[in-house]
Amino acid sequence: MDAAFTVEQDEIRRTLRELLAKRCGPDDVRAAVATGPGHDAALWRELARDLGLPGLAVPEAYGGVGCTATELALACEETGRALLPSPLLATACLVAPLVLALGTEPQRTSLLPRIAAGTLTAALAVPGASLATALGLTGDNARGDWAGGGRAGGVQARRQGDAWTLYGEVDQVLDGHCADLLLVAAHAGGFPRSRTLLFLVRADATGLTRTRLTALDATRPQARVELRDVAARLLGAEDTPEAVPEEAPKAVRGAAPEATAPESAAPAPVLAALAAVGRTASAALAAEAVGAASHALDGTVAYVKEREQFGRPIGSFQAVKHRLADLYVRVQAARSAAYYAAWDPTEGPLALATAVEALRVTTGEAIQLHGGIGFTWEHEAHLYFKRAASDELLFGPAHRIRERAADLAGLFHEAAVRCPGAV
Repeated sequence: MDAAFTVEQDEIRRTLRELLAKRCGPDDVRAAVATGPGHDAALWRELARDLGLPGLAVPEAYGGVGCTATELALACEETGRALLPSPLLATACLVAPLVLALGTEPQRTSLLPRIAAGTLTAALAVPGASLATALGLTGDNARGDWAGGGRAGGVQARRQGDAWTLYGEVDQVLDGHCADLLLVAAHAGGFPRSRTLLFLVRADATGLTRTRLTALDATRPQARVELRDVAARLLGAEDTPEAVPEEAPKAVRGAAPEATAPESAAPAPVLAALAAVGRTASAALAAEAVGAASHALDGTVAYVKEREQFGRPIGSFQAVKHRLADLYVRVQAARSAAYYAAWDPTEGPLALATAVEALRVTTGEAIQLHGGIGFTWEHEAHLYFKRAASDELLFGPAHRIRERAADLAGLFHEAAVRCPGAV
């Protein structure tokens, strides 16, 4: 493994950092989140046009840059450093890979070039406020619990001839209030053989209501999405396993239990695609958290060098040095994990757990070491602390991510086999 970045990768980081330093300061962030979309639309168009940011990991055949998850993660490190409010996470990290993995060729050629160009934004709507479980980060997405249940709850999909309609409600949809396209997880098929499928919904669809919610982290706007018999298109071909009939055949009397699929399960292609997106998205999120933690630490170090107490900078006190040294070790360990996950996205969940934990501790200490000013609304420290808390609420917490990784690795099972009598 060559741990060195290429010239192109370094150029992506440098160019993006320089642009965000000019256009995305603390005052710019506050102004952007106060707008209707929750981000600077002009800056987003510039990032798409000049840097190809939303299309970094989109294949060139569909109008993208044709890079890998590594370049996207490096870009996210810089956007995290600046707390850039943008549709990058929802559009490029969540929806675009699902369209690429599950969409038909006409759907890919229609949607991906516009996503890559920055003219189409999208959001993933998962019922039950269980995005982390749906992506396989904190639980097994093979169960239907994350989608809200089988017969009721979540979003229900009904097929009428060649058309689909959706009915239900979804909370905590990232960028759901302003996205041009919604990718909605909904139930299709009759009880007890309900299946969770993915559907494309236009922002101007009749019966669709979207309400921006007050979120802990204003730089990650969230929305409530209500669907009342909204027209939708199935993501994928109608003749694939995703296309489940309105009423599945009843189980044959005397058939084995395995003949009946588990309630609210999703087809294997959907499960696999969501889990794969969870791994790559967690790698990008880990890099983003590292960028935010690094900026918070840099600002804290600069402050303790200037703030004087008892006639000397507080950074010269041994207790402060020890605390900063501990933070530096945490951030560097998280950076190493994030870079490895950028190279191998299968390690994304563990890197995310390490990074969000480092961000939470670093931002908390940053507020403390800034003293009275760290608690003020005018200082930027609280923005980074809220990002840390929001990340753990949306994609964690860290101990649940690690627990899921241990389950997948079979660690608990092996321990039970070695010590069958252990509690």
